[in-house]
Amino acid sequence: MSLPVPVPAAPMRPVLPSRGVATVKSVLSGDTVVLTGRPLAPGQKAPVVIFTFERVTAPRMASKANGNIDDPGAFPAREWLRNLCVGKPVAFETRKQGATAGDRVYGLLFMPKSPNEDTKMNLAVEAVRLGHATPKVFGPDKSDDEVNLDETDPVVMYESELQSALQEAKSNAVGIHASNPLARSIKNAGEEFQTLELIEKVKKFCTGNSVKCVIEYIFDGSRFRVHVTDEDLAPVGLQYANFTLILGGIASPRVGNPRSIPPSQSEPFADDAKAFVEARLLHRELKISLHGTDKSGICGVGTVHHPRGNIGVELLKNGLARVSDWSARLLNPHDLPAFRFAENNAKRSNLGVWHDYVPPTLSGASEITGTVIEVLTGDTVAILPSGEAYDSDAKLKKVSLASVRSPRVGNEKIGKPDEKYAVECKDRLRVICSGKPVKVTIHYERDIPMGENTEKRQFGTIAVGKRADVGEVLVTEGLAVTQHHRDDEEKSPNYDTLVAAELVAKNAKKNVHSEKEYKKKVINDLTEPRKAKSYSGSLMRAGTLKAVVEYVFNGSRYKLVVPSENCHIVFALEHLKSPQPSAPPSVVSRGQARPAEPFGDISKRHARLNVLQRTVEIICRGVTNGGVITGDLFVGGGAQRRDFGMEMVGSGLASVDQRKIDYGEASKTAIDAQNRAATNKVGIWSLQQPKIEPTSKPLIKAKEETATIKLSEISSGSHFYFHVVGDEAAKIVEDSMRIFTAENGTAGAPCDVKVGKNVAALFNDGGVKSWYRAKVLERRSGKAKILFVDHGNIATVPISSHLRPLDITLGTDRIPAVAKEGVLAATKTRGLDDDEGLEAARLLQDAAWGKEISARIFCENEGKFVVALYNPNNATSINEQMVSEGLARVSKPNEVEALYAKMINIENLSALTTDLKLVEGSARKSHTGMWRYGDVGDDDEEDF
Repeated sequence: MSLPVPVPAAPMRPVLPSRGVATVKSVLSGDTVVLTGRPLAPGQKAPVVIFTFERVTAPRMASKANGNIDDPGAFPAREWLRNLCVGKPVAFETRKQGATAGDRVYGLLFMPKSPNEDTKMNLAVEAVRLGHATPKVFGPDKSDDEVNLDETDPVVMYESELQSALQEAKSNAVGIHASNPLARSIKNAGEEFQTLELIEKVKKFCTGNSVKCVIEYIFDGSRFRVHVTDEDLAPVGLQYANFTLILGGIASPRVGNPRSIPPSQSEPFADDAKAFVEARLLHRELKISLHGTDKSGICGVGTVHHPRGNIGVELLKNGLARVSDWSARLLNPHDLPAFRFAENNAKRSNLGVWHDYVPPTLSGASEITGTVIEVLTGDTVAILPSGEAYDSDAKLKKVSLASVRSPRVGNEKIGKPDEKYAVECKDRLRVICSGKPVKVTIHYERDIPMGENTEKRQFGTIAVGKRADVGEVLVTEGLAVTQHHRDDEEKSPNYDTLVAAELVAKNAKKNVHSEKEYKKKVINDLTEPRKAKSYSGSLMRAGTLKAVVEYVFNGSRYKLVVPSENCHIVFALEHLKSPQPSAPPSVVSRGQARPAEPFGDISKRHARLNVLQRTVEIICRGVTNGGVITGDLFVGGGAQRRDFGMEMVGSGLASVDQRKIDYGEASKTAIDAQNRAATNKVGIWSLQQPKIEPTSKPLIKAKEETATIKLSEISSGSHFYFHVVGDEAAKIVEDSMRIFTAENGTAGAPCDVKVGKNVAALFNDGGVKSWYRAKVLERRSGKAKILFVDHGNIATVPISSHLRPLDITLGTDRIPAVAKEGVLAATKTRGLDDDEGLEAARLLQDAAWGKEISARIFCENEGKFVVALYNPNNATSINEQMVSEGLARVSKPNEVEALYAKMINIENLSALTTDLKLVEGSARKSHTGMWRYGDVGDDDEEDF
């Protein structure tokens, strides 16, 4: 069994003296008012009492009980009394109160007949005389007792006055005695009509776009029930309509309802705000301008026009309300500064709801001057403060525009598209402030979720040049909107200006406010190698092009957008290379980061500081096989225009490719700049060259040999395995494994499969399964990746069915791998996944596969024999043929020099390298093979 919810007891009613003076708070009907007096003590509510005229009754007002229809004459009676005495002092005489009177007091009210007269009129008698009420006893009954009444008795005199007044009203046919007294039929918003309909009719029929209403009830300081009395709306049936009005631009604390289930408590200062408004607006007839509705569409949002000022501003001034941004957006922007000024004064004085207000504390300076390094989004920038050296990205201050929200940029990785105009907004902000000095005034801070962590972000107003607020520019152009704040949140001091700017953009239907279908501009992506190669000719023929640097990979490599060609490209400074910077956090988190090289991060930061998100000029001169466009880049304009590549070299933050110097292709200007940097020991040239310490074990240098070989496996155009013709070990191993197969069959057997361990592996060679020696390279999910050590091929096989232990009794464990691993000396080709790499492998296959060829073995490097291959009837090495066809390139000088250190006699390898450089130069000039699109730079090094 559930217990009933307790209902709080009604407050004790005040007891009125027999005579006194009070103020009329409101008028309930033609015979009843609500009187209020002074608070009994500071901080207490003023006492109120319902006061009804003695021995008089007025027609009943409309309510739900009588179907929202007045008794005839009820409303004119109430209006007469309301206009006469509401808000004014009256003298009262009590005749009946307490238990016999119920919830009210009965008696008489008196007011002066005119302001300059001392003669007082009895309001009850006056109401009867004007036909707004009737006596409860209609004349004497002619009994002896009545005839003998004392005519000097006040009660008898009062009754006589009522009867006289009644006869006068009847003879004049006024009020309820008229032939057709008014009887309203009240309409309620949300039931008989919609508030939007009322707003439209007011604009159409009422003068000044305002409607005359009576404030019937005060819910709290900013919400009222109002009754339309404007005769202009009578033709459309909306005179005598009720609706709830929300004061535009403010929100007062809510008044609780102890009788609700569950009971609700009043918010602090709610009763004070309600009393403040009741004393000034309750039961006053005033003009109201309607601006719109709330989300429900039932409550209207408007402004009450009082002769003595704006009630909203007065509430704010006394700390009895806050500015409400959602409803403030409906007001005229010119009205809002007064609201903000009043609220700010209340905050500073800690009045009312702001009694515990403390201005926001900032973790840093309230003002920042500096240079915008990068525009991160359409409303957030990274700033390098003035006086700070850009020696770390931690020095950058991330600042977002206060009270401005830009369209969000999407995330391709999770399939989230850009919001409309996100790209345009970010680019506009880039044009306005990227690379320019700015002044930022910080207004507040927020904790922004960043994955599992949070970031304390500063929000402020950014001024650039003559633009005092960049956010206002974006909002005015319809590229951003104002942020919707909670009423208690800090916001930009220019918030109302931003709202007004947004309204202008909305009316003009600019960009995000446009009703036209949004079409995102599609930009050709030439960062993919095939597209870059096919389009590179057009870029090179175009000459000098304008471009915007979107991203900096390192000091000499960038991602650009070329507006005139409508494309994205990866661009590298021609013939230059920069040290490798630290990997981005996303790469570090995946464990794929390479360590930064000395001056790599400094070089990258220098490029970010000078060219990131700037408009630059480029001259395209070539393209690498990796799809990187190479050329020159110029930054600045007019007399400030400078070659950024030469700036990087001169600063020691980039170097000229040594091979370009060897080929005589590097410009004298670049070489001179590098020489000056080296002489001055700046940047990378300030580093001391490492000294090679002698090892305790003397280096054994290899003696050059020649051998006749046959290829057993081709891994790429320059990587292969081979057998030495006449090697007896090959026959021994082959016979031993044939015996092994005969004795064990072709079924697998349990064995210890560890990486680097030698096992027997099953291989099907033309329909016959046999066991061969193999080395385990990887093990994963029941399978093993193995290298057949006597042939050089690699396969992934099931462990249970294709592997078994080797038989040590056969002695094969003591014989080294028959297949020797070899690479072409001073020759580098691409992998088999590249077109040129596949062609190189095919050239090697055509030239050497299945043939006995001659190999000049120079040395062994990292377990591989470094060789030059020759066909018996051709003096030109296969190495030269590969390079001549443009399918391979010559190794770097330092790589060849590393081989020299391992050789006794370097003469033949040096001669080979010289020949290779000559044929490479010819291939480049004739645009053969990999050179057909132009130069192949260091950006493609990983492909070889």
